[in-house]
Amino acid sequence: MNRTCRSTIVCAVLAMLLGTLAAQAAVLGGSQSVGDEARTGTRRADPRGAMVAVLPAQAPHPSLGHHADLFGRFVGTWDADYSFIAQDGSVRHSRGEVLFGWILDGYALQDIFLSYPKPGSTDERKMVTGVRFVDPKTDKWTVMFAAPAFGAAIRMEGGAEDDRIVLRGHDDKGALLRWSFNDIRPDSFVWRGETSHDGGKTWRLEEEHHMMRRGRASGSAR
Repeated sequence: MNRTCRSTIVCAVLAMLLGTLAAQAAVLGGSQSVGDEARTGTRRADPRGAMVAVLPAQAPHPSLGHHADLFGRFVGTWDADYSFIAQDGSVRHSRGEVLFGWILDGYALQDIFLSYPKPGSTDERKMVTGVRFVDPKTDKWTVMFAAPAFGAAIRMEGGAEDDRIVLRGHDDKGALLRWSFNDIRPDSFVWRGETSHDGGKTWRLEEEHHMMRRGRASGSAR
């Protein structure tokens, strides 16, 4: 897949992700509905349409029980205020949206992070995605993150820690990563991305994103 895809399982999941990324964004964003033929099990002639129809799930699989609640509460659309902190402390801001929805018969939950260029800019929008699933025996979540435009594929693991959600892993250069959901409320949360180059002794904040559930924000994130 690429140099950061290090296990057979990760590669298999990411192969599915890269093939359905654009289609899933349309589904979760509400721009394409699932027709009667999808609900009855028939498939459209268009392969893309069939894939779009079969991927989403209306709810978590019953076998997940209460374990689904940790990330299930984020299902929906969120307006995003992204902040990226450089080594020199300067901050770059952008606006966008984040979409969460159940997929794969409710066994997994997918998120899509979209960032839009400023008005008048010729830049393209940015899109990355993650698929997360839980092991009910350990209550540990695994996240497969794919950012094809940036050549990145990352695996993270973790779960609830006090009133936060914390995921840990490594980047393609071996540095420690720590991603966390903080200040979680029904209509808002703060996502932070940190990295460590000294084995976890010190951490540097690289990203801090403030999310507001769509419909509760003061204006469109676009």
